[in-house]
Amino acid sequence: MSHKSIPGSPPVKHTQSGQNLPSARGIRRACSKELYRTAKRLKVYVSPERMKQAEEYYYGKVITNLLWIGENRDNRKKLCEWWNKDVSAEIAAMWEVDVEPLKDAFQHAFGGYRL
Repeated sequence: MSHKSIPGSPPVKHTQSGQNLPSARGIRRACSKELYRTAKRLKVYVSPERMKQAEEYYYGKVITNLLWIGENRDNRKKLCEWWNKDVSAEIAAMWEVDVEPLKDAFQHAFGGYRL
């Protein structure tokens, strides 16, 4: 028996469990965009090599904490606090910038003025 959706309800393929976590490609692209926006708000030049190094580091941290990030995907403030605590210091060292301006730039790039 095939699984058919009832008219007026979402298709069956979109209601299956396990689709709440993003794909690896989606995570990599999101990490890249967030770091690009952060560097842009810092108004400093970040070489492509350093940007790539930071993307790899950030991507690895996100994959390591994927379940927690998936659970808190709607709470940008909590995700930003996690980034400030676990990721910002290492990226600041890679980019040779101060940590506090980096945190502020990421906060504005990631969550905007609302955080």
